[in-house]
Amino acid sequence: MGNTEISGKLLSDLCPPERAYSPPSHSRLGALSTTKTLFFYLSFIILTSSFVTCQAQSDSLRPNYRALRWLLAGESVAYSASIYGLSKAWYKTPFTNFSVKDDFHEWKQFDKVGHFFTAYQICRHTAAVYKNTGITNRQAALYGALSGFLFLTPIELLDGFQYPTYGFSPSDMVANVMGPSLYLGQYALWGEERITPKFSFSPTPLAKVRPELLGRNFSEQWLKDYNGQTYWFSVNLASFAPHSKIPKWLSVSLGYGIHNMVGAEVEKSQSLGYDPYRQYFLSLDIDFRRIPTRHKGLKTLFFLLNTLKVPAPALEFNRKQGWKGHWLYF
Repeated sequence: MGNTEISGKLLSDLCPPERAYSPPSHSRLGALSTTKTLFFYLSFIILTSSFVTCQAQSDSLRPNYRALRWLLAGESVAYSASIYGLSKAWYKTPFTNFSVKDDFHEWKQFDKVGHFFTAYQICRHTAAVYKNTGITNRQAALYGALSGFLFLTPIELLDGFQYPTYGFSPSDMVANVMGPSLYLGQYALWGEERITPKFSFSPTPLAKVRPELLGRNFSEQWLKDYNGQTYWFSVNLASFAPHSKIPKWLSVSLGYGIHNMVGAEVEKSQSLGYDPYRQYFLSLDIDFRRIPTRHKGLKTLFFLLNTLKVPAPALEFNRKQGWKGHWLYF
């Protein structure tokens, strides 16, 4: 994924004065943009995880407006601090005129799915916190969707003032809108979350080809090596067939991945002797939120685990090998 090192982005007081700033190569820009959103998401999870529970609030509960006001205030402070820290850590060149630089053609659009996933998860976590104030699930979904969109918008705007290193990417912005829209749309349509975007990762040998881009070790590769990442859409079966005997926790999951991408552009990977292709998966999954428990700690754990796709048998389709089975895929 994006480069998590700070070479070329060192804080000014750590940079030797005789060395000029060297912007990252074009092949790294889309990945760096996605890394920023994930950085922000992880920071947000750390700040809010202690407040998250999976216990749905009844629509009849009276809202605790005092708690809601404190939550909004705390969220605003935490958000402002995160944006300030991100701007100091990432944007080291002087701000320029606002410029558009769309990178939709890069990484077979896989990084756009990453933006979608990050925005959705910020929305999901924020909505879970809002539910604890006693507002309705639909209200919490609306506030969560607004948070998922508003939290990432300044990052895209800041990119626009960092040309040519970055640039405002319309396709990133669209992905940032689509994530919260899926969450809000489910509550508008069904009053609950039935389809959950998830993530999985397994290391690949491709990282050794370009470790500066794809990661030198596991702690870098799970963020940087798109070839090992898979994004899933897990569909809870029992929610669509409530009177069936299907276990309430059982889901079927549709996945998307890419392989043989050792550069942002297909041509770059081909020039190095690789033939990039897309991967599509069908697998089973667990909806941890629907495992019955009254233990608040377990509810929080299950809520957080529902970000990840569990290892399970999977069926893959790609243009090079056709259909391919995996006894266990993650």
